[in-house]
Amino acid sequence: MFRDIDHYTTVRESLAGSRPADEQTFASINVLADKLNNINKMFPGLKVEFSPHVQALVEQESILAIS
Repeated sequence: MFRDIDHYTTVRESLAGSRPADEQTFASINVLADKLNNINKMFPGLKVEFSPHVQALVEQESILAIS
């Protein structure tokens, strides 16, 4: 479904406000989260995580889902 999307660009544009933070944005965040998890598994001493801005966006999605 979202295979041809540049996930990094989608999230970056949502953070910048040039595109809405919609279902596509959160699907891209999930794809990138999987990639980060794989990196963390391959390199256990390396702690790779989302920026505080992306983490806030994820929290915003959680709040909207609860509402």
